[in-house]
Amino acid sequence: MSSTGTSTGRLAGAFLSELENEAKVTRAVLERVPADKFDWKPHEKSMTMGRLAVHVAEMFGWTKETCKSDVLDFAGMDFTPFEPKTSEDLLKFFDDHIANAKAILAETSDETFMTDWTMRNGEQVYFTMPKVAVMRTFVMNHIIHHRGQLSVYLRLNDIPVPSIYGPSADEGTM
Repeated sequence: MSSTGTSTGRLAGAFLSELENEAKVTRAVLERVPADKFDWKPHEKSMTMGRLAVHVAEMFGWTKETCKSDVLDFAGMDFTPFEPKTSEDLLKFFDDHIANAKAILAETSDETFMTDWTMRNGEQVYFTMPKVAVMRTFVMNHIIHHRGQLSVYLRLNDIPVPSIYGPSADEGTM
């Protein structure tokens, strides 16, 4: 049931289906990130492999910010990134975010998805758009983008890249 007393809306159902698929693929990529490579980065301007992996994992948690609030204001935040010590810590962090995102999506109505959401830093507004568009672009597409970067990090370290949307050079089947 959603907060409006209706069953899961069509939009939530669509996002839940997508989240299931993307979470499965993302977990396969995160499982390949070894703790001894957390500090590795391909360029001085790049994130470390550990920070990028955490970023990919934490973005599923943005479902809560998107669906449960109308504004994200960086001026009022005190954010400290999670720093896993082991690969198991990273995967638990990811799994917890997935479980929470699924629960939140399941209770979000279509009406809620049509309300506006704003990202700002104090008086500076970065964007305002309907929550459905925020979920599509700022959450899901953003995860897919950084997961792609992470797969390149794996390749550059001779770590087999899992199948994502089709066979990889390391895994010929889906």
